[in-house]
Amino acid sequence: MLDFHLILSLISILIAWKWGDWRNWKLYYPTILYFIIGDLCYIILSNDKPLWKYESPVFSSDFIECLIAFIVFPCSCLVFFQIYAKVNKIKIKIKWKGIAYTLFFLFGSSIYTFAEWLSFKLGSISYHNGWNLYWSFGFNYITNGLLLLHFKKPLWVWIPSIFFASLMIYLFHFPFTIFK
Repeated sequence: MLDFHLILSLISILIAWKWGDWRNWKLYYPTILYFIIGDLCYIILSNDKPLWKYESPVFSSDFIECLIAFIVFPCSCLVFFQIYAKVNKIKIKIKWKGIAYTLFFLFGSSIYTFAEWLSFKLGSISYHNGWNLYWSFGFNYITNGLLLLHFKKPLWVWIPSIFFASLMIYLFHFPFTIFK
């Protein structure tokens, strides 16, 4: 029996292999680690009150979390920065460049959200505690911005990261059972 998340991981590998910026992977490595650390922080903070949960008839949700964190996220970063480099090279006026970046973030967010929507329709993810696909789209949009900020100014990203994490903790009432 094939699992959606395993298929997604394999597709991510194929897409990154074809369109990822493998030549510059060392430049992206710190940002990939930042992405993984952010996901692992979410897993720890939301352990007793998850906003979403990966479902599978084959694998545990912990294994799926690892597939997503260690395969899908790094592969998508390689593609994300490859596309960003192309958008960044476009010779257009500053005001149009802002529109190009906004469209770039919308495109990236839409791809992640589409994959999540498909996962939801197939029963491979469930939402809990007030989370839904709309929250995911906004979260994906912000995440794209934070990834780019980390790539450009790694130390500066921690201020908005802590702000958005605190906002999520507040909005979704995460319990602090990690302090037991």
